[in-house]
Amino acid sequence: MPQTQHRAVMNWLFIFASVVAFLIVFGGFVRLTRSGLSITEWNPVSGTIPPMSEQAWQEEFTKYQDTPEFQQINFNMTLDEYQYIFYIEWIHRFLARFAGLVYAIPVFYFLFTQKIPLREFGIYFVMGMLFIAQAFAGWIMVASGLVDRPSVSHFNLTVHLLLALTLFGLALWTALGHKYGFPDKYAKWSLPSKLALISFVLLIIQITYGGMTAGLKAGHVSDTWPLMFGKLIPPNLFNSLINIFETPQTIVFIHRWFAFAVLIAITIFYFTARKQNNSLEIKNGLNWLLGLVVFQIMLGILTVILHVQIAIALAHQAGALALFALMIYFIHRLRELDTM
Repeated sequence: MPQTQHRAVMNWLFIFASVVAFLIVFGGFVRLTRSGLSITEWNPVSGTIPPMSEQAWQEEFTKYQDTPEFQQINFNMTLDEYQYIFYIEWIHRFLARFAGLVYAIPVFYFLFTQKIPLREFGIYFVMGMLFIAQAFAGWIMVASGLVDRPSVSHFNLTVHLLLALTLFGLALWTALGHKYGFPDKYAKWSLPSKLALISFVLLIIQITYGGMTAGLKAGHVSDTWPLMFGKLIPPNLFNSLINIFETPQTIVFIHRWFAFAVLIAITIFYFTARKQNNSLEIKNGLNWLLGLVVFQIMLGILTVILHVQIAIALAHQAGALALFALMIYFIHRLRELDTM
């Protein structure tokens, strides 16, 4: 971990984390509008410019017409309708390129000017590798929906999401280090720190199941809550181990109810941390955390009963990202206090 704090580096990392966060949420919009498979090739350089002529548009549309999604789902799509989903995915890829520049240009400048000492460059290098890995995972995800199925692999989508979250989390953690100081990794973990970490792990599991739910479009399985198919616990959900990774009904059932495990863990963490002699900033943050996890569950229920309405579903995804960021904040601040 770095030890050198610098305000300019901190500001850059907060900006970069914000760009990655926006990219994650916009990726959700791409998925919800079924736009992700509209561009059938990965051209990191030439793909920067969209089609500029009628012939070029027709060529892109012809490529899309060869995909399972067009042949099985969008077979009545017109060129104008195709252009709409194409531009959504094009903007998504443009934002990804922009995020790459927001990372690359400052990091080399700070390294050259020694605002980031070479001996501390490791974590920034890992961010760059994560960004590249996330880009490759994105294309592997898209490619999985271009061969024999009209949708991407839910495993690939979840890996793409988790890599983006890891990049976001690492940038945010390092930015907080520049702001508050870098915790000593050898310091003994206090009870609030341990509870924060447990809550964070449970949140990651919940987000992972959210990613698989999204990839399988399992949110459309049932539009009632708390019942599914008229039952609190539908039959045959867990009659095979593979169900918890492959079956939409089982995956969305776990995603629905594991949210309450996260709520319980965060509630225990909240009351434990409130008993400590923490700063007003941390205490206010705890109030936001508890309120947000309750609101996030409400958004999840609304997503179900409103048939995965795009605005609500995106708010639900953004809420998960906000919870992820808050948990990183609390782990960082409490570990910082552990070193004192």
